[in-house]
This record gives sequence, C-alpha cells and structure tokens, in this order.
Amino acid sequence: MNPWHNPRLANAFARMLIALVLLAVLATAGSWTARRAVFDLRLVRVEAARGHELRQSSESLLRATIAQRIHGSFFSVNLDDVRAVVETVPWVRGAQVRRVWPNRLVVAIEEHRPLALWEDGRLVNTYGELFSANLDEAEEDGALPQFGGPKDSEGTVVRRYAELRDLVAPLGAVPVAVNLSARHAWSAQLDDGTRLMIGREQGIALADRIRRWVAAYPAVKSQLNSRAEVIDLRYPNGFALRSLSALGDAAPLADASVNSASNRTVE
Repeated sequence: MNPWHNPRLANAFARMLIALVLLAVLATAGSWTARRAVFDLRLVRVEAARGHELRQSSESLLRATIAQRIHGSFFSVNLDDVRAVVETVPWVRGAQVRRVWPNRLVVAIEEHRPLALWEDGRLVNTYGELFSANLDEAEEDGALPQFGGPKDSEGTVVRRYAELRDLVAPLGAVPVAVNLSARHAWSAQLDDGTRLMIGREQGIALADRIRRWVAAYPAVKSQLNSRAEVIDLRYPNGFALRSLSALGDAAPLADASVNSASNRTVE
C-alpha cells in the first residue's frame, strides 16, 4: 500500500516537515539575535556573596581580568569559565556568576579571611586552606599568628589553634604561634612570649594537659619572681617550667607539679 494514499500518514509527515522548518527558522533567528551588538557584554557587576563582605577584592581588577580573558555575548559566554577566571584573582576564595538581561553579568564574591601566616609564606584562611596574597593587606588589623606543620596539616593546625585559644583565655593570654612537628608533636607560643611544649596526642589528652596547667599556673606564677619562659606539658602528672631571669639560660627545667610530676620528659 502506498503510504501517500494514507491520509493519516501523509498528515503526520507534513507536520514533521513543518516542525523541522520551524526549528531551522528558530535556530537561524536565535543565532542572528545572539550576534546582535545589543547582547554584547557591557557591564560586569561585582558584589559580595550573601553573608559575606568585600574588604580586599578590587572591582576594577576583577572586571579588567574578565575583559582580558573572557569573550562572548550574553548568550555565548561560559559562566563556568568566568567563575574560574575570577577565582584566580588574589583574595577570591569562590565566585558565583549569573546573567542579567540583556547584556550584564553579576559576580558574587566570597573572599578569603586570613587567620594566620603559614611557615612557607602563604596565608591560611579560616577554613584551614592555604592561599597567596599580600601580607601587608592581610595584617591591616594587626599581626597574624604563625602556623606550621607537615603537608596537608593546615586544617588540623587551625582546629588546634582554636582549641588552644579557648583553653588559655582564662589566663588572659592569646596564642601567637602553633606548630605541629614532623613527629606530630605540638608546640605553641603565647603573646607574652611563653612557649608551650605540648607534645603528642598520647596518654593524657592534650586539652586535659593544657587545662591542668591553666588551672594551676596562677598559683605557681605567684611564687615566681618573673614569668616562666618555657612550660613543658609533656608530663603524665604535672608540668615543668623554666624562668630564664630567675634560673639562667642554662638552668634545667624546674618541676612545678600538680600531682608530684615525673622527672621523665614524655613526648
């Protein structure tokens, strides 16, 4: 049977041809429209992501960077490419990009918030991520604490710093340096110059060792003629201290036991 003699099949075929023609026309019209100058990107607006503020990012630098490296119109520009370019700019931790009809882009920026200076000269943000930026800009509000540790330990050091900061707060002290050695032993320095030798996470938990010292130290300190230079918390039942002015640089660690501390140093 000839399909052209079947009205139903003939109508279906005709509708298909019409649909194909319409699609071709729409595609051509869309392509023509997308190439019109009115849709050329004319403005990139930079703003802070929700819940954040911009302190260091330069809107003019961001716009210039996008203009140099991103090409296309409102329709053809790749938003993922724009985001990737923006995230190469110093201080930008993340970006979200959206189109605004008919020829604009809006870039919402989340900046790095510097927490500390890492031992290799890079900065550490509040998420425990390393990034590179101008140190003078990072220290606008004051000197940053210094962190150090093995590769990929940044997040661990950030968490230890936050814990230590809370633990020593009753003494009116603030940690200005925290370090994790290659042997996973912790040490720190407070803003009054006191150095803490904390040791490794074995036996008594580090937080418990620090709490024990914080609770006992005011009474011990009152018996000293000056501040202790080094506090050794690596003892199982107490801590040891040294005051350079009272004992001399070459003096051994003097026991300041909470419960008759052992003379053996445990690391």
